[in-house]
Amino acid sequence: MNINAVARRFYHCLCLLLGPPARLASGLVVMLVIAQTASAGGLLAELPTRTHTLAPVPVPGDIERDIVIYGASAAGIAAAVQAARMGKSAVIVEPGDRIGGLTTGGLGQTDIGNKQAIGGISLEFYTAVARHYRDAGAWKWEKRDATRVPKDRLEGVSMWVFEPSVALGIFEDWVRRDGIEIIKNERLDRSPGGIVKKGSRIAAFRTGSGREFRGKIFIDATYEGDLMALAGVSHTVGREANAQYGETLNGVQTRNAISHQFFPGVDPYVRKGDPGSGLLPFIDPAGPGGEGAGDRRIQAYCYRMCLTDHPDNRIPFAKPDGYREDWYELLFRNFEAAPDIATAKKWIWINSPMPNRKTDTNNRGGFSTDFIGQNYDYPEAGYKTRGQIAARHRLYQQGLMWTLANHPRVPVEIREMVASWGLCKDEFTDGNGWQRQLYVREARRLVGALVMTQHHCQGREIVDDPIGMAAYTMDSHHTQRHVDASGHVRNEGDIQVGRFPPYPVSYRALIPREGECENLLVPVCMSASHIAYGSIRMEPVFMIFGQSAATAAAHAIDGQVSVQKINYARLRERLLKDGQVLGGKPNAGNSGKNATAQNDSLEASINALKERGLLKETAFWLKNTKPGMKCAGEPVGELIVNAASHKKRVSSLGAACDYLHSQGALDRPADWKRFARKGKTCRGESVAALIVRLDAFTAPEK
Repeated sequence: MNINAVARRFYHCLCLLLGPPARLASGLVVMLVIAQTASAGGLLAELPTRTHTLAPVPVPGDIERDIVIYGASAAGIAAAVQAARMGKSAVIVEPGDRIGGLTTGGLGQTDIGNKQAIGGISLEFYTAVARHYRDAGAWKWEKRDATRVPKDRLEGVSMWVFEPSVALGIFEDWVRRDGIEIIKNERLDRSPGGIVKKGSRIAAFRTGSGREFRGKIFIDATYEGDLMALAGVSHTVGREANAQYGETLNGVQTRNAISHQFFPGVDPYVRKGDPGSGLLPFIDPAGPGGEGAGDRRIQAYCYRMCLTDHPDNRIPFAKPDGYREDWYELLFRNFEAAPDIATAKKWIWINSPMPNRKTDTNNRGGFSTDFIGQNYDYPEAGYKTRGQIAARHRLYQQGLMWTLANHPRVPVEIREMVASWGLCKDEFTDGNGWQRQLYVREARRLVGALVMTQHHCQGREIVDDPIGMAAYTMDSHHTQRHVDASGHVRNEGDIQVGRFPPYPVSYRALIPREGECENLLVPVCMSASHIAYGSIRMEPVFMIFGQSAATAAAHAIDGQVSVQKINYARLRERLLKDGQVLGGKPNAGNSGKNATAQNDSLEASINALKERGLLKETAFWLKNTKPGMKCAGEPVGELIVNAASHKKRVSSLGAACDYLHSQGALDRPADWKRFARKGKTCRGESVAALIVRLDAFTAPEK
């Protein structure tokens, strides 16, 4: 028996006796035994007498792959799928035991804004959702034609509302289909010894069990950015001052804190009118801070509950152990201050309907599911403290739901309404209907080669190296609860500013600065200011970034260069080939051309539609479909009618929009009916996306 076989056998015996936590220590013991045995002969007597250099014995279970992805969030899954398509070996190391992050963790009401900005693997997911619900067997608790989900959300080739279990099933199907390797319940060792760097490259990271994961490129796809932080790259937590990036919606925002607010006159003190009695729980005595000033506060967290009112699937809200009535005194006082019961009832929650008589339930109003101000330590806390913060959030939300359904100080109409709902027996079954995934709206954020800001969201700055589009309102939930100048309690931090088109997000926002780390990509905790991140931080966008990150990783491996040095023109070409939707100015320095691949694709679609007799004057369409341009509505309406008539006789714009929508060739039919007519205008980028889809829809079958 040779020395390696002896070492491994001895190591396995130690692991069986001592368990996984002892793996690293036992590995060292093995090496010591080898060294002592070598000096004394013994087991090594059979070997020649020449000197041998013994390599360290690897811990069984150590893994080396081309790409190592930390976090099986939706972004992590998309990255692994793309890695397989690029011919690269990959492994996902997941700290928990469930894949999919928030997409499988209750967030079924997809936030995105303009869905035409979504492409690639992200769009494949929502197409798979639609395919699932077209099967009559998917409707267990209600019939499809009787669902409360709006009809227009059920039609078309993609679907943007879904049950958590359905999302999980789709991702698990992908894992099986692509042979994706996932190692669950392996948390990063966040001590200094948890990462091995050679210069500015990560060579490996270790988990708490002692396992080591080696790779050429690493992707941090977690919501917390733990690998990013351990790698020593620049990052931040909290809100920047407005002055830092010349923004107006960052930092403290008391003047804009209008929505999700307390009714006027709610007293903040334990004994009403008596400051000496102290503040009620969760009011910040140090708040709010100077207007526009930066601070360490972050958007509030919650759990995105999946509820049902079907009696056979409903788990009534239970009073949790550790319930504290004083946590909800502000809730009671807010009801007392409400102008009427109808208004009070409106501002309890957002109960968005999902298939099968379920919901995605989110925060709404001044006192709801957001546990405001109780997450400041979460981003950089240790695992134990994070677990305590998450448990405290769950206790708060469990107590809130029981209170709303049962407490005598809650108006009876509200009690009866809330009590008709409950958790789902067939969702999150290991938690009795409660998920483990906390809605981490923001934690750490990379400060990368480029920081996305309010200026990018609103189109004042346009990047020249896009890897995807974002399309949601600049949206921040409240960050603190404070006492205002009139002595009443107020929430602060909520921002909801939109009315801008989809905008491109830079590749440089996914990579560290030059010299900090040359083989790390960060698609979730990406580089953006607090307020810009509030627009970008949507699950479909994270999937887009995960795919783009894996594509960039493969290019870096193939080119044997850092992630900062890849050829962007080649990256863009591959992203477009794989169905990603991009925008922004062409990067002439990398491509050597004035036209981008996306513009070439649009021009080809315009020419194809002209050949089919569906439009005229190609110059008009090329000019008026650029980002930021306005396209006259009447010719757009004519194009829509012509495209629909290519397959089915229609007599009006409305009928054409409805038909194309039913065929998956047009989204938001109500908007096109409204704007694609004489005297109205349509956004150029929206018309461009429509043209590409109509080209595909009217193309001759092959």
